[in-house]
Amino acid sequence: MSSPNQPVPFTADDYRARMARAAESAAEAGLAGVLVAPGPDLVHLTGYRPVNTERLTLLVLRAGEDPVLVVPTLEAPDAERAVGSPALTLRDWTDGKDPYAVAAPLLDADGRFGISDNAWAMHLLGLQQFLPGTSYVSLTEALPMLRAVKDAAELERLAAAGAAADATYEEILKVRFSGRKETDVAADLAALLKQFGHSQVDFTVVGSGPNGANPHHEAGDRTIERGDMVVLDFGGLKHGYGSDTSRTVHVGEPTAEEQRVHDIVREAQEVGCRAVRPGIACQEIDRAARAVITEFGYGERFIHRTGHGIGVTTHEPPYMIEGEEQLLVPGMCFSVEPGIYLPGRFGVRIEDIVTVTDDGGRRLNTTAREMAVVE
Repeated sequence: MSSPNQPVPFTADDYRARMARAAESAAEAGLAGVLVAPGPDLVHLTGYRPVNTERLTLLVLRAGEDPVLVVPTLEAPDAERAVGSPALTLRDWTDGKDPYAVAAPLLDADGRFGISDNAWAMHLLGLQQFLPGTSYVSLTEALPMLRAVKDAAELERLAAAGAAADATYEEILKVRFSGRKETDVAADLAALLKQFGHSQVDFTVVGSGPNGANPHHEAGDRTIERGDMVVLDFGGLKHGYGSDTSRTVHVGEPTAEEQRVHDIVREAQEVGCRAVRPGIACQEIDRAARAVITEFGYGERFIHRTGHGIGVTTHEPPYMIEGEEQLLVPGMCFSVEPGIYLPGRFGVRIEDIVTVTDDGGRRLNTTAREMAVVE
């Protein structure tokens, strides 16, 4: 039995299955294997979270072969303690030795490999120098669905993170906005995310007044004033999985125009969420939300994609944007976050995380989407 405070733990068998699927997917994509550097891919596949440094750490996955993790000798004890370590073989190397001489025999000398997007260039170049016949492609390009479909235990973690973000929003509505700096409210958001169980806060966007017209505005020293629209976008990691939600509030009563723009975005977000179902392309979510905003004459003011995937990071494939033809399948999780941005005036964004179900979609954020009035 699990709870939001005690999620179902991952096991070595979970990681073994993930590594096997990754190797099989690589083979189906015509790749000789997958090379995974420290970062979110390695955490997802093995449960091991080392620091990414100049010392080579590399997971090698090949269909029909046992997984092998190449690690510096001084870090081998930490790797052995990872939950997924019983599902793989460790090959360590000591300082003063060539780590690529350890890794090279694990690779096909003429193979094409998928490699983690965040692998250091020096490590990739080291492999290429040792094995000049090899070639490489980023995992996002080669295997964009590597982490996209979540199992039940992952969905439980994402739901818990979403609930914590929702609780944070409910509490932030109780604080005073007017007369305080954006950074003050951002600090409140960060503290609340921690209070509700986040181990890591990734972002706390507080865009007041004209700053709200910048979708990724970083909270600054602007003093929030009565009459301001304020975009709130915040999230991070809880139990190793991401939260990300946006709501737009108003300090005091909004004008008719402000209310109208907010209502348009709310309708677009609702339409985008209702469009979610298995078998349609990611771009259809973008098209559905964008059509509403365009119909009301604000199409040129919706300046970003409608959504992004979420999992062990707060932004990952797939992306809800025109041209993305990847089909939705049950277990995929992503944001639906349309917005309208009026330069020099204000912005509005509303965002929920949605997971694809067998017959539609389910929101992992449930707070009210109507514009809240704050003091």
